Amino acid sequence: MSPATRAVLSLGSNLGDRRATLQGAVDLLSAGEGVTPVTVSPVYETAPVGGPDQGAFLNAVLVVDATVGPKDLLELARSAERAFERVREVRWGPRTLDVDVIAFGDVTDDDPELTLPHPRAHLRAFVLRPWLDTDPGAVLPGRAPVATLLAGVEEADTEGEQELTVREDLRLRLPGEAGRVG
Repeated sequence: MSPATRAVLSLGSNLGDRRATLQGAVDLLSAGEGVTPVTVSPVYETAPVGGPDQGAFLNAVLVVDATVGPKDLLELARSAERAFERVREVRWGPRTLDVDVIAFGDVTDDDPELTLPHPRAHLRAFVLRPWLDTDPGAVLPGRAPVATLLAGVEEADTEGEQELTVREDLRLRLPGEAGRVG
């Protein structure tokens, strides 16, 4: 068995029952072969970034330990998107579920199928804030500490376009966790 690699997955949904979709994605991804869930962030509500006019997103980050490779993790992410009937019609358009592999250990790779770390992660508060919640010492490989990157994004966001609202009324759970699911 391969040693586990810590990986960060970003989850987003702005169609249908967004919270149920994110919880379903956490459950599917956590059950993937070679994947052990570590933690899931609080849920944030965010305005869409780019693309056509559309509703607000719910976003979260799932941290996993993976004994599979990054492309296997990407296929698992795509499988979860298909399970929730993700359609790719318009770039940055509305979607039932979006799952991105943000980081896979310290791997940096410019493979066009899976660029690691995610090429726009350092620009997106909806990725950085939830990730920082799960790991205050997190570092985006090849870039900088996540806290530093988030501070830069927040400072540059003079129009409030990347404002985040934590949804304390919505809580995602890892499989096996007890308690109320919001």
